[in-house]
Amino acid sequence: MSLGGDDGYGGDYEGHEARRGRGAPPEGHLTRTRLPEGDGDPYGPPRRAPGRAKPSRNLITVVGVIVLLLAAIAFVNRGDAKDSDSSGGDTGGGGTEAHPTAPTGERPVDGKNATTDIASGFAKSEQGAQSAAANYAVALASADMTKSDRRHQLVSQIFTSDRVNGLQKKLDRAYSKSFLEKLGLDANGNAGDGMTYVSRAAPIGTKTTTSTDTAATVEVWCTGVFGTAGEGSKNPVANDWFTMTVKLRWVNKDWKVESYSQKDGPAPVNSDNTASTADEIAKAVQQYGGFTYAR
Repeated sequence: MSLGGDDGYGGDYEGHEARRGRGAPPEGHLTRTRLPEGDGDPYGPPRRAPGRAKPSRNLITVVGVIVLLLAAIAFVNRGDAKDSDSSGGDTGGGGTEAHPTAPTGERPVDGKNATTDIASGFAKSEQGAQSAAANYAVALASADMTKSDRRHQLVSQIFTSDRVNGLQKKLDRAYSKSFLEKLGLDANGNAGDGMTYVSRAAPIGTKTTTSTDTAATVEVWCTGVFGTAGEGSKNPVANDWFTMTVKLRWVNKDWKVESYSQKDGPAPVNSDNTASTADEIAKAVQQYGGFTYAR
């Protein structure tokens, strides 16, 4: 699992290994997905199956990687507490009332950025802020974040202009050569021969905690798959549950991020599903594209 994620946002970014297939929806065909209100509170260690007395060696490895990623996230957000208070006061703008389960009639987005393929043109409303936060959470948890060029493109689009330069420097320090090596990647963020790095999140729900006309704070409850698929991988792909808190500001007719943070859970009890082989996971990443998420 990464500050970043695999196969990128929507499965259609450039900059990955050639063997990673894409499969995002064609231009102009955005997937409209209802995100029910979540109760979210990122990245928790995988839960053990019931009845297992000791953690497996693979589980210990996965937990270790998750701890590393949490440390990197904390490093990026260090010193931002003062800035994070500038998003606007709580006006009681959401999160307390249940929303209808059927999609609303609002057009979710106007389009997407040609370079990063991230949705853009979100509505100036609480619903639009939730859609923006969900899409940005997926991008920030994508594998593209491990690659310098792609990371810079993502940050430039997602964040407010006054935060871009400082955040770029923090993220570049966080994704150091030594950190990438611990994820099983080289200095350019590429997995070794025969390996596929996987880091992909999917929003389960969103909740607005504060909202004004020009600012909003949205919690995005997510699940995802993170690790390296391939024979002999030291970081096998595992699932995870986390909540990303995204502070947004309305800038140039769109929602942009001022800051974000992550914490564990909420996570359900693991099912008894049989784990797939590394080859099956790698093929799934190549064959299944991501979505544009909108309420």
